[in-house]
Amino acid sequence: MLRKCGFLLGLLMVSALAHAAWNDAWSSRAKVDVNPAGIQSAESQVPVVLRLHSGNFDFSSANLDGSDLRVIAADDKTELKFHIEKFDSINELAVIWVLLPKVDPADKSAHIWLYSDNESAASTSDSQGSFDEATTAVFHFAEKTFLQDAKHGLVASGNASVQKAALIGEAAVLDGAPLVIPGNPALALSNAGGLSVSAWLKPTTLDGTLYQQGNISFSLEGGKLKFSNGSAAITGGELKTGAWQHVALTVGNGKASLYLDGAEVASGDAGLADVADNVHVGADIQGELDELELANTARSAAWIKLAAIGQSIDGQLIKVHAADEGDEEEGSSSHFMVLFHSLTLDAWVVIIILTIMFAISVAVMAAKARQVARNDKANREFLQRFNDASNAQLLQLDQGANTSDSTLARLYMAGLREIRKRYAEDGSLALSGASMDAIKAAIDADLIRENKKLNANIVLLTIAISGGPFLGLLGTVIGVMITFAEIAAAGDVNVNAIAPGIAAALMATVAGLAVAIPALFGYNYLSSRIKNINTDMQIFVDEYVTRVAELYGK
Repeated sequence: MLRKCGFLLGLLMVSALAHAAWNDAWSSRAKVDVNPAGIQSAESQVPVVLRLHSGNFDFSSANLDGSDLRVIAADDKTELKFHIEKFDSINELAVIWVLLPKVDPADKSAHIWLYSDNESAASTSDSQGSFDEATTAVFHFAEKTFLQDAKHGLVASGNASVQKAALIGEAAVLDGAPLVIPGNPALALSNAGGLSVSAWLKPTTLDGTLYQQGNISFSLEGGKLKFSNGSAAITGGELKTGAWQHVALTVGNGKASLYLDGAEVASGDAGLADVADNVHVGADIQGELDELELANTARSAAWIKLAAIGQSIDGQLIKVHAADEGDEEEGSSSHFMVLFHSLTLDAWVVIIILTIMFAISVAVMAAKARQVARNDKANREFLQRFNDASNAQLLQLDQGANTSDSTLARLYMAGLREIRKRYAEDGSLALSGASMDAIKAAIDADLIRENKKLNANIVLLTIAISGGPFLGLLGTVIGVMITFAEIAAAGDVNVNAIAPGIAAALMATVAGLAVAIPALFGYNYLSSRIKNINTDMQIFVDEYVTRVAELYGK
């Protein structure tokens, strides 16, 4: 007992120390894995997206506006720059941008930490610091700062509308009219400098200009990406309508490259002219546009690929674990704990009811199994005595009989009581046909009572078998309805946000089956044993009455 208490105390101490690793004022910590699979070289200053939802983050542990969030490096000491694009604690959805100092494919255990749960903490969200110095403009198209750049505060003009359910939070819906960003020294191009343009695009038409400044343009032409500087043109790639795709252009050192979903699709010799004109975005393009990033340098191919996989909805670069899951050996996570955290109130009610049903069915199966085992053993012992008894001993088997466990012994005693009522005064016994019928009726009545005892509470197993799956299905249907209602209210169709809620709702069906399946096996087993005992009793009654009639019948 002392060892167990010591072990539990040790676990609590380890947990407490884990929470206090960076700052003990924050009591919740989640591990965020960084897995740059497929990246050929290390990159620095890479902005990535942390998508938080009910499946990987406990929103009840954070302030309503996310002001207590902190992102800490793998050393659990260094604070990283980040900013919050969206934090909806009611619908449990959030988009957090984090600037990773370095992403190295050689580091197989790379990770960062996300801290929360400090009511008194003030927000340290920093949109300007969350992107490197080469970034000149970042348009998230978030609802509150729709056409305002997050890096330098540049404001675009135009008639685009907001799409709330987009790839990364909100997005801009383009109708063919361009968004215009006024000329600014930060956006000026030069032959000695470079240019990078990247964005997420979901087009409904496959023609138009995504970016244009002076004679420098990055456009779609018949579904292909195209770069033009007025004297040279490069085309490549093949876009699809109705799907989110990451498109990028880099120009520098006399070379221009086009990228689609992180992969280079075309390149060629090209340069930049000195341009300080207004920037036009989305001319003649119809569709949705999100996360437009401009930089005054030519990003590397690895950087573009990291941006594509680090921002995509199904990218594997970033994985957020539920609080303290990442501390488990070999980075494994408890999926069941994630599901339990995602359970709705109605699902909990159903699961609690099913748990009670399971406990009752297990108790019934255990009790009935012991009962039939005792009955079967005692019946075999008494039947052996009955078969070995001589005619003179036939009505003396009550002496030493185990009537507490043997149903056959109790049937024997029921018949014996009736027989003893019919002894003559001289001690002789002669049973008429009517007397034998009366004795048989008395034994049959006890036979029915014994059957009733054997089948007592078996109905609880049939309730668990038939009612468990239906009750679980009810919990699942209600849970799925609530999940879709929350997604509709949030306007976010992120599969990572939907999946935990639906999976948690399915837990109710799993619980229903977990109740019904053992009950079904137990019911069939017990029914077979009870049927055998009942058959033995019927045979015994016939043998008993026949032997008595032969010896004492008139």
